[in-house]
Amino acid sequence: MQRKVCAVEKASHLGGRIRRWLQNPEKILTECVKEGMTVLDLGSGPGFFAVQAAKMVGRSGKVIATDLQEGMLEILKEKIEGKKIEDRIVLHKCEKDRIGIVEKVDCALAFYVVHEVPDEESLLKELRSILRPDGTLYMIEPKLHVSRKAFEETVRKAEKIGFKPLERPRVFLSRAMVFRR
Repeated sequence: MQRKVCAVEKASHLGGRIRRWLQNPEKILTECVKEGMTVLDLGSGPGFFAVQAAKMVGRSGKVIATDLQEGMLEILKEKIEGKKIEDRIVLHKCEKDRIGIVEKVDCALAFYVVHEVPDEESLLKELRSILRPDGTLYMIEPKLHVSRKAFEETVRKAEKIGFKPLERPRVFLSRAMVFRR
């Protein structure tokens, strides 16, 4: 199966009103993101979740927005420039086979990104190493691209690595799982 990342040219489609209504970032993040946390937004794209997470972590928290594409990070940079949350979001360009951060995080959000990664097991291992001991991984995958069987296989990989499934939140047109490290 060929795995493709969402093109920068499609970034404008990733944050519109309809998506905000169907996949409200505040509602989705409310159980996992709290004030003072350090949150990793893996594959942040133009910041649909990173911006909301930055509001939720408050002045004492931080969001590390990572993306493979410099163009996505540039869009996010322009979006937050001059806003109160600008100093709460750290932009990080990851590599195709490595996130490449060493800072420990309380919560890692992987929204519609795991299926785009060629080596899921390596990604999950790296995420586990980045998370604090009581940290959470919130993995959400699109039903249109990821079958139930494929999602359950990813869940099994995560469990084998040491993640403990906590809950299966309901997210529109998605398959989701919250794990504890």
